Amino acid sequence: MDYIQRNPGGTPFWYGGRSFTEAEIETIRRITDDPWCTTQGAIARAVCTALNWTMANGQPKLATCRKALQQMEEHGVIWLPLPTQESHGLPPEAPWTTASDPQELLTGSRGDFPDLQWQLVDPGSASAQLWGELVRRYHPLHSAHMAGPQLRYLAVVHDRIVACLGFGSAALKLAARDQWIGWTPEERTAHLSQVVGNRRFLVLPWVQVHGLASSFLAGVARRLPADWAQRYNEHPVLLETFVEHARYAGTAYAAANWHKIGRSTGQGRLARPHAAAQPVRDIWVYPLRPDFRAVLTDGRRTDPIAPGGSRMPSPAAPSKKGASRR
Repeated sequence: MDYIQRNPGGTPFWYGGRSFTEAEIETIRRITDDPWCTTQGAIARAVCTALNWTMANGQPKLATCRKALQQMEEHGVIWLPLPTQESHGLPPEAPWTTASDPQELLTGSRGDFPDLQWQLVDPGSASAQLWGELVRRYHPLHSAHMAGPQLRYLAVVHDRIVACLGFGSAALKLAARDQWIGWTPEERTAHLSQVVGNRRFLVLPWVQVHGLASSFLAGVARRLPADWAQRYNEHPVLLETFVEHARYAGTAYAAANWHKIGRSTGQGRLARPHAAAQPVRDIWVYPLRPDFRAVLTDGRRTDPIAPGGSRMPSPAAPSKKGASRR
C-alpha cells in the first residue's frame, strides 16, 4: 500500500496541500533532530521559517504545518516529540536577571588574557538560559532564536563570560558564495549541510580588549568541526557569516583570516522571493580544511585553499575602519 500522498506531478511527498522535495524533507528531519526544538510547536515554527511556508499576510501556516508534520510521522517519514501543552506563538521573553547585568569594565590586550576558554552550551542548561538572555539583551538583533541545527558557545576569561557565539544552518541560496565555491545546484543540495553559518557574535559591551574578538573567532573555528560532527554526524568544511555593510566593517573577521567574497542581495538567509528587503550585508567565509572545495563539489573542483590562507579567488579587500558585531 502506498502511504505517501502523491500529487499529479508524481512528487513523492505531498502534505498540507503542497509538495516537498527530498531536500526539504531532509531539512525537516534535521529540525526534528535539533535538541533546541523540543516541542511540536517549536518544530512547526522552525519548519515554516526554513521553508518560507506562510499565508498571504506573511504569517506562518502553523496549523497546516503541524497537521502535515503529524501525517509525515504517521507515514514514517519523520519522528516528532510527544505532544505537550503549548501556547501559540513564541513564548514570552523572561525578564532580565542579575546574571546578565552590566559588569565591571574589562580592558587590555589579548596577551593579558592567556586563559581564554570556550564552553559549549548544552540545550536546556542554565548556561543556555544565560546565553539566550545575554543575546536578547545586548545583541543588535535582540533575538536568540535560531532554527535548525546549531551550536552555541560562551567565551570565558578569568571566570567571566565575555562573548556569545552561535552557529547554525547556512543560507540556502547565496549567489556570491555559490559562485565562489563553484558548485552546481545539485552539489549544493547534497553538501549544504557541510557549510555552517555564524549566526550570532556578541562581545559583551563592557569588554574592551584589543584583539580579543578575532581570537574568539579563530578559537571557535578550531573547535567547531569536532563539536558539530559529534552532535550532528556531519563534517563541516566551510564557515560563512554576514556583516551589515552600512554599520560594521568586519574588522574582527578580517583579523581572524576570514575573507570577504561579496555582498548579499538583501533577501535574507532563506532567499525568500517576496520577503521584505533586509540590509545589504557583506559575505565572509572561512575554509576549515584545504580541500573544502573538492568536498563540496564531489571532487570536481580541486583548487586547494588552506584554512585561513590567503590564496583566494579575487577576494574583496576588507575595510580598515570600524568594529564588527553581528
